[in-house]
Amino acid sequence: MNVRYRVELSQDERDELTALLSGGTHAARKLKRAQILLAADAGISDDDIAISLAVGGSTVYRTKRRFVEDSLEAALREEPRPGAERKLTGKEEALLVATACSNPPEGRARWTLELLAGAMVKLTEHEDLSRETVRRRLAENHLKPWRKDMWCIRRSTAPTSPAWRTCSTSTPNPMIRSGRSCASTRVRPS
Repeated sequence: MNVRYRVELSQDERDELTALLSGGTHAARKLKRAQILLAADAGISDDDIAISLAVGGSTVYRTKRRFVEDSLEAALREEPRPGAERKLTGKEEALLVATACSNPPEGRARWTLELLAGAMVKLTEHEDLSRETVRRRLAENHLKPWRKDMWCIRRSTAPTSPAWRTCSTSTPNPMIRSGRSCASTRVRPS
């Protein structure tokens, strides 16, 4: 980081940042960036800004760089973050739901996340699948196969079809008189 970016705010920009900090609901990162720009404009060093705002030095550097090279809006805006692709396709998620709704392996009272992950590795071409991936996909579909009171009703003959309906008696829904709540699952396009 040999390049030093000098932040010089106009009065309008200062007023905009002060208004941003003084009221309303905004993302915490956006507020930190506004504080960084105001502190940099006041002539405070990068290290002192990082310490006083409890952010990293690279955050101060990147915010100042985006302001100088682009604009105030670019410095405050959240950039897309790199992330891994979803491990399961829509059909594989439907297969996971179908597996979670089926009977657990012999000798087991109910499915666990580890058992479901192992079953998905056997049923798909994945070399491995973490229990966290399984947990997140089940949570998206409001499934808790490790509970005794979770039950599923199959509405079609194909186990990978999107027409599976999962139900749990643990969360009553006032719209259903029997006291059971149901959530339909849908296959996400791959």
